[in-house]
Amino acid sequence: MKYIKNTLSFETQRGSVVTLGKFDGLHRGHMLLVNRVLEVGRQKGLETVIFTFAVPPSMRVAHEPAHQLLTNDERHLRLEGYGVDMLIECPFSDAVMHMEPEAFIREILVEKLHAACVVVGTDFRFGYQRRGDVRMLETLGPSCGFRTEIIQKAREDGREISSTWIKEELRKGRMETVERLLGYPYTVREEIVHGRALGRTIGVPTINQVPVKEKLLPPYGVYVSRVKVGGQEFYGMTNIGVKPTVKENFTGVETYLFDCGQDLYGQMAEVALLHFQRREQKFPSVEALQEHLKKDEKQARQFLRENYRV
Repeated sequence: MKYIKNTLSFETQRGSVVTLGKFDGLHRGHMLLVNRVLEVGRQKGLETVIFTFAVPPSMRVAHEPAHQLLTNDERHLRLEGYGVDMLIECPFSDAVMHMEPEAFIREILVEKLHAACVVVGTDFRFGYQRRGDVRMLETLGPSCGFRTEIIQKAREDGREISSTWIKEELRKGRMETVERLLGYPYTVREEIVHGRALGRTIGVPTINQVPVKEKLLPPYGVYVSRVKVGGQEFYGMTNIGVKPTVKENFTGVETYLFDCGQDLYGQMAEVALLHFQRREQKFPSVEALQEHLKKDEKQARQFLRENYRV
């Protein structure tokens, strides 16, 4: 897959089928667009293109913090796995931010991407002050050489699936609901780094990760998890938070891998959070923490036996 980021210097080599949006989470609704792009690409011999921005536009326009379900790297890897030809993370520069929708169609869709088909959701908006919409694409498309396909929203329990809804559930720790809406378990993908080795000294050796600030995390606490690292898969339990018993000064993701004694430092690990067990809490001593971790492990293993036959 061609991965183009932080530049306006991009162009397809042939006609393309394009979908555009923020694609935060690549949830089931987004996948209706992605799968349709892949389908049209196969049928028509077109280059398949996902167009998004390097940062959420709301960061620049409304100065909102970027609390993302997927980091850019995580999104890139998922789309690569789906077989997309090109992912463009366009910089949301002043020039792009103030581009009129007609200019966006002409300069981006036509001149750079040679779009033959544009696939969008019903509420897609684009251009300066979001003046462009699906009707403009339908109206101007024929004279610009592309057709527009409008995909209806995916729904669950009568509600449209959206990144906003998923974030609501994530902040409540409802990991099973988050997985159902995303279509896959919520994950944190980061390099395994050295921690303070406290877990090893109390008989619970762990791997440690420090997520980027843009990554949205569920409530601090203990989770049942599944971990992929170095082509291997493990199950375990993960603590997200600041470890108040030992007073860390940063938010970390620390995972105890059941039945694993390998040295995994420096490798990338994808930690899938399957189930929320309990909130993070401060214990009166390291010994009390150690005793409670035994209970956590017992509960986690029971959950895995009942739900994953592990």
